[in-house]
Order: sequence, then structure tokens, then C-alpha cells
Amino acid sequence: MNVRNCRSCGCIFNYVTGPVTCPACREKLEKKFQEVKEYIQKNKGAGIPQVAEECEVDAGQIRQWLREGRLELSADSPMYLTCESCGKPVRSGRFCEKCAVNMTRNLQDALKSGRQTLQKPEKNDGEGPKMRFLK
Repeated sequence: MNVRNCRSCGCIFNYVTGPVTCPACREKLEKKFQEVKEYIQKNKGAGIPQVAEECEVDAGQIRQWLREGRLELSADSPMYLTCESCGKPVRSGRFCEKCAVNMTRNLQDALKSGRQTLQKPEKNDGEGPKMRFLK
């Protein structure tokens, strides 16, 4: 059992995976997210500071939701996030589309090359080392 203290309230809880917050704090945060999402839908041109103030949420939390891809900046927004790889402006997430495609391609190529080196060994034709059992 992996027991930890919640980063938000300090309560002890059984940690499984994900952020180190207890289920109660995670539920509160999810309710805040839904509140922010509804506020943004009703007030299309609202910026991060305005949303943070109206919904009583930390601006850093809103930026985290943007980086996670749960929220997206509008196309006409003066604010933008930057791609962590090339620095281009992005509306949501950590990487621009081009960098995400390149990373996916590189990962697939690495997996293919790994599979090629781990091919099934050739059948033993009677030559070479053999396995023996000891009594």
C-alpha cells in the first residue's frame, strides 16, 4: 500500500497513480474545471486573469489545463502558449502539430528498429550449444 499526504489539504490517502491529491481534492478540482469550462463557453472573449478572478481559480491551474489539452485558447485570443520543442505559438497542449507528428514518427521508427533486432532466433539445426538438465 502506498500512503501519501495530499498536496492540497495534507490529508493522508492511498496513492495509486496521477497527481498526488486525495480523491476529495481531485473531485473539487474537477468541479472547478467544469465551472471554468462553463464560464468560458458563456464569455467567449474572456482571458486567463478574468476567468481566474471570476471563478476563483489560480491562473496557474488554468494554464495547466491548457497544457493538458483540456482547455483551448480561441483563435482570436491575444494570448498563446508556446510549443515546448520549437517555440511556435499553440492554442492548447505542449507541442505544435508539426512537432507532435515528428515525435510520433520518431517513436514509431524506434519501435520498428527495436522489433527488428528482437526477431525470433533461428531454429537450432543440431549444431551449437544445447540445453541440458541436471539431476
